[in-house]
Amino acid sequence: MKAIQVNRFGGPEVMEYLDLADPSPKPNEELIAVTSIGINYADTHQIENGYLSPQTLPLIPGLEVVGHTNSGRRVLASVETGGYAQKAVARKSLLIDIPDGVTDEQALCMLVQGSTAWHILKTVGHLRPDESVVIHAAAGGVGTMAIQLAKLWGARVIAVASSTNKQELAKSLGADVTVDASSEDLSAAMLEANGGKKVDLVLEMVGGKTFDASLDVLAPFGRVITYGNASRKPPRAVHPGSLITGTKTITGFWLAHCFGHKELFHDVITELFSLVLSGKVTPVIGATYPLSQAVQAHQDMLERQTFGKVTLDPLK
Repeated sequence: MKAIQVNRFGGPEVMEYLDLADPSPKPNEELIAVTSIGINYADTHQIENGYLSPQTLPLIPGLEVVGHTNSGRRVLASVETGGYAQKAVARKSLLIDIPDGVTDEQALCMLVQGSTAWHILKTVGHLRPDESVVIHAAAGGVGTMAIQLAKLWGARVIAVASSTNKQELAKSLGADVTVDASSEDLSAAMLEANGGKKVDLVLEMVGGKTFDASLDVLAPFGRVITYGNASRKPPRAVHPGSLITGTKTITGFWLAHCFGHKELFHDVITELFSLVLSGKVTPVIGATYPLSQAVQAHQDMLERQTFGKVTLDPLK
């Protein structure tokens, strides 16, 4: 099979397009003939060995695929590694059947990005109708889903994005107002976007100064949900006293803790599929790269050139 392999950790350049042996499934796994591969920002950390779980070499990166099992099921599958390949193995418990009417690429929008957006808004964000929510990286895979879900659930959405085109995309998905991510005073820009009032919920995956600004603009009983660190820069240290005086909450979220829990994984994705089929949510497919061009795909993602869900075609 054709696959991407990493033999040393580093940036996109460490990924090699090679011929490798097909993987062999264990008794609790299924072999999948892959028809589409999802790229996640976490993959850029994975090949650096900067992911939340340690990686080992040689490594086939990638965390999600769509394909067919030997029995003919068309499934969306979470894989621990090995997604950037024409064949992959996944635990049987992590296979989700894809309904007719949902494309491969739309299904890939749901496994990581869709379910993450769901959980950071509802499960850990406790979003209530009429609350204000700031969504950073609003034109990304999670952001485009979070805008639509937040509006569906009655929130006022402030979308933060890095270019005019991305801000226009956010507005087309329902954002009430947009903010330029490169604003000199991001805190002031977010407050202005919310009519001078502090905000109730912030979805934050950039880190560094973006996290700092997000914490600064929280209203009493406000929540920052942190689910990534795209900038690779740490935020300032947070003193517990500042959380007490502000009645603020910081919550982390990692999707891996939903695996193995039907109500947090399978049921959420099944509900997302139903929202797609009903037209209430429209997955945003940004670009599809040949598997052989995975290096370029990662470079474009790191340079903020992509939007929505980015996928790989395993046949090219």
